[in-house]
Amino acid sequence: MAFQSATKLSVVALVLLILAMGSEAGGIAIYWGQNGNEGTLADTCATGNYQYVNLAFLVTFGNGQTPMINLAGHCDPSSNGCTSLSSDIKSCQAQGVKVMLSIGGASGSYSLASSEDARQVATYLWNNFLGGQSSSRPLGPAVLDGIDFDIEGGSGLYWDDLARYLSAYSKKGKMVHLTAAPQCPFPDAWVGNALKTGLFDYVWVQFYNNPPCQYASGEVTNLEDAWKQWTSAIPAGKIFLGLPASPEAAGSGFIPVPDLTSTVLPSIKGSSKYGGVMLWSKYYDDQSGYSSSIKNDV
Repeated sequence: MAFQSATKLSVVALVLLILAMGSEAGGIAIYWGQNGNEGTLADTCATGNYQYVNLAFLVTFGNGQTPMINLAGHCDPSSNGCTSLSSDIKSCQAQGVKVMLSIGGASGSYSLASSEDARQVATYLWNNFLGGQSSSRPLGPAVLDGIDFDIEGGSGLYWDDLARYLSAYSKKGKMVHLTAAPQCPFPDAWVGNALKTGLFDYVWVQFYNNPPCQYASGEVTNLEDAWKQWTSAIPAGKIFLGLPASPEAAGSGFIPVPDLTSTVLPSIKGSSKYGGVMLWSKYYDDQSGYSSSIKNDV
């Protein structure tokens, strides 16, 4: 009897340990689409390194503009050349990878003029990239998993309205995931109010090109303080550590693999909101092999 009890206890302890380990396990999100030399979308997902792929970017939308997607050298949307990506998207999803459309970017032409404008943009996104119907779907019939807000310019107005309108479509069947890529200075100047809605599933904070809150050779305090602020103040499902995938991918903020795995990740993984690491971008990851080097530690 005593032996049986001890065995039961050891099984319970093992289950608890597995659950504890699972709660810390994270995934890697990657941005794909801004360099024609980064391989296909299907090949990206086939690596097994990524759980989330953001298609970058829908660069023009809102304020009466004709929406325009730009996937650099991958395809030409003006001649319907990007509809062939539909099979790649479905291939990714079949492997359990969530595929989002990232709207905005650092050099796009976008803004929202009003709440009504936000509603119209949400309708466009639903019909052309999500579960709605349109005769001119730029990426073909594949239904994306959600929308990523990479808003890095213009005004901070009405992005909260866009989030609410998009989220409302989740009631029509397939879940519409909302993600965002704010800068690490808190609160973010553009999507700060949108993030307060609590509608975002994944928030990959850009801890680069922002020296006051990023890692600097051996000094992790600034990053830790910013991380604690983000994880305590933002009602999101999971928060990710956004990093450049190589030193060339950003002006500053690259973290060498040994520093990331031995110092930075152990200091942030204790948070219940820890979701993993986001990398910019697939092209730079190809050059450095960064995701392959860290995926077992994330």
